[in-house]
Amino acid sequence: MVSREITKGIFWVGALDFDRRLFDALIPLPDGTSYNAYLVRGSEKTALIDTVDPAKEFELVSNLLKLGVERIDYVVVNHAEQDHSGSLPMILEFYPDAMVVTNEKCKEFLIALLQLPDNRFRIIKDKETLSLGDRTLEFHLTPWTHWPETQVTYLKEDQILFSCDLFGFHIASSDLYVTDDASCYRSAKKYYAEIMMPFRTSIKGHLERVKTLPLKMIAPSHGPIHKHPQFILDAYSDWTSDTVKNEVVIPYVSMHGSTEKMVAHLTNALIARGITVKPFNLIGTDIGELALALVDTATVVIATPTVLFGPHPQVVYATYLANLLKPKARFASVIGSYGWGGKTAETIVKMLDHVKVEVLEPVMVKGQPDEATLKQLDRLADEILKKHREIMIV
Repeated sequence: MVSREITKGIFWVGALDFDRRLFDALIPLPDGTSYNAYLVRGSEKTALIDTVDPAKEFELVSNLLKLGVERIDYVVVNHAEQDHSGSLPMILEFYPDAMVVTNEKCKEFLIALLQLPDNRFRIIKDKETLSLGDRTLEFHLTPWTHWPETQVTYLKEDQILFSCDLFGFHIASSDLYVTDDASCYRSAKKYYAEIMMPFRTSIKGHLERVKTLPLKMIAPSHGPIHKHPQFILDAYSDWTSDTVKNEVVIPYVSMHGSTEKMVAHLTNALIARGITVKPFNLIGTDIGELALALVDTATVVIATPTVLFGPHPQVVYATYLANLLKPKARFASVIGSYGWGGKTAETIVKMLDHVKVEVLEPVMVKGQPDEATLKQLDRLADEILKKHREIMIV
């Protein structure tokens, strides 16, 4: 990998990971990812902003050595998670005079995760500045934009925001800057859905502060740099808003065809009523695609057969994830079939305790769906249409 100059004295020195296909042992990475680290040279001091995943630490060090970086005064850590901080021990070994600049909460995490010595830290507070000579770093604490210790760093003179996980997306691209807005939008929205959506309310508040900063660039820790920051800021404003779309997402599994027939009938009934429907067969679904669909949807209908006495394990998994992601959906319901009994619908509803939704009456049938069941599904479609009209999205 090679370092690249963003503007005079500021360099991307991170690493591209073209081969990584799973993040946090959970999130699919069809396009790989990048770990962005940035070197900022001032007239008196030099700062490294974030590091890289430990699997790529030699690339980071190689980039710094090739640039002739003999001294680093400060290593700014915006977020303690190891894909950003994992190379910190090696950097501190190569640059023994460097101080780790971060907030008190992040220091606690870094000591716990990396066993760093207490005397290598310089603690900053919200809106505190740090002079590099002719350049000034300004720190803004943004807790719960992912973890409780997250912060962003603003380079005042160059008007660059080093935003760590905020505004980023997973892709291993040789392009230093975003070149395709449409591709960026989808990838960034998927990244938001998978990682940022649970913290929507917090992000919304911090977003207002970010908007007050004069910005020429936003340099995240994953993906290319935004040279037109307003594009991604507007996208985040939309995603974090309370506005939902006239859509229904249906995650489902069918063992012997009964639930699949119910999903097909409900899908057609909703389409006939002018509602966009997005069904996901969980046997082959990329969970990132499901998360993406959950960002804007007004309603989620979970469809499952009953396995022994409860929902199918794949549905349990998807429901659990949806509950963690906390989408802004307004309504939810459950449909499916059973053999001899169980409490499938009740189990699913209880699993959605973190999602603030109105639960519409479930439709469960013993065995194959009959005419009476299909009429109940039609009534559910009518109820969904009514609810969407009440919140004025139809």
